[in-house]
Amino acid sequence: MSALQALILGIIQGLTEFLPVSSSGHLELAKVLFDYQGLPEDSLLITVVLHAATALSTIVVFRKDIGQLIKGLFQFKNNEELHYSLKIIVSMIPAAIVGLMFNDLIKTFYSGKVQLVGVMLLITAILLFFADKAKNTTKKVTYFHSIIIGLVQAVAILPGISRSGATICTSVLIGVNREKAARFSFLMVVPLILGKMAKDIMDGALTSSSVEAIPLTIGFVAAFFTGLVACTFMISLVKKSNLIYFAFYCAAVGVLAIV
Repeated sequence: MSALQALILGIIQGLTEFLPVSSSGHLELAKVLFDYQGLPEDSLLITVVLHAATALSTIVVFRKDIGQLIKGLFQFKNNEELHYSLKIIVSMIPAAIVGLMFNDLIKTFYSGKVQLVGVMLLITAILLFFADKAKNTTKKVTYFHSIIIGLVQAVAILPGISRSGATICTSVLIGVNREKAARFSFLMVVPLILGKMAKDIMDGALTSSSVEAIPLTIGFVAAFFTGLVACTFMISLVKKSNLIYFAFYCAAVGVLAIV
């Protein structure tokens, strides 16, 4: 993979991670357009590294929130921060189980399966369409909500299912406040991505990969800085409930991918 390709992939990841259009799906489509011939595990590694960059963007944007949650978690006091942190941990469990148990199967999804991406984008479009019409979104995230959202996040491992889109839409459809849904969605993925990166480092996936370090670094930096902008923009967008435009976009790209 060239430095230019890595730069483009990083920008795509940074822009689409926080927009409800599936960053992993767009990365797979871009790799096909680039005629990327790497092994599935190398392709997945590129995706994970770029996701780590946008996870870092999330930490920067929500640094105050994360600081309060960490403080609340280690104070062991029965307060709102402790319960919010526990809800995030609960939401992580389904995706963590799927990632550990089906890692080899997941790798096969990241090998240029364009039609799979297209179908999943159509599903994302349907979710966005109905979420845009949702009313009575005034609830806070409960433990039951966190389980439901976590299950959806596990399904969103599939490229083409927007993780942020699916989790935010599900939250809104079960009545959670739009802004709170976006905040919870962005925060819940950070430990998972960082945990996956840590596992890859310990397993030696970074050193054994055929992908060169310089393109990976360029992609990481590009994804991080574009992610900073996109994260802030998406929170504002969810408040205004303009998700319908992204539904049309996902449907169009999904049809094109299938064709």
